[in-house]
Amino acid sequence: MSVHAPEMPIAVSAESGVWTTDALPMLYVPRHFFVNNHMAIEEELGPERYAEILYKAGYKSAWHWCEKEAECHGLSGDAVFEHYMKRLSQRGWGLFSIENLDIAAGTARVRLDHSAFVYQYGKVDRMVDYMFTGWFAGALDQIAESQGLLVRTVARQTQSGAQTGCDYGLFEVSPL
Repeated sequence: MSVHAPEMPIAVSAESGVWTTDALPMLYVPRHFFVNNHMAIEEELGPERYAEILYKAGYKSAWHWCEKEAECHGLSGDAVFEHYMKRLSQRGWGLFSIENLDIAAGTARVRLDHSAFVYQYGKVDRMVDYMFTGWFAGALDQIAESQGLLVRTVARQTQSGAQTGCDYGLFEVSPL
């Protein structure tokens, strides 16, 4: 396995210790720490209820991220979504690739290889990457609104690399 240094800028404040990438403060935590916390909450709430909570929070967070990053880098339209997928991939969540994107129509299809959740859960015959789902709708809706489009979307995961017979995850975004 080859390795390389991070492909995104990381600045650490000498006064506060806050890490920043581009326009936003960041946290750097071990994957097992994050996913173990995720699994513990899922165990208490159940995966369905936890997925609902994460969808709403993820939607809001993706909206904010896209708004700030578009402003920071002077991006618009598809370039914002492409930048978002690139940064998610660079931050270790997995490798996200856009298979289809049409902001005006409110549609997208995103493939996820090497999911951090699948690495931790293994093959458990269910979708475990649901944390990402709201991110795609929130991103698409923010970009659409910034272009004056009225479309609003919903996202759903259609497969996970944690399912038998599946090597990667897929997410579909469509209009409400």
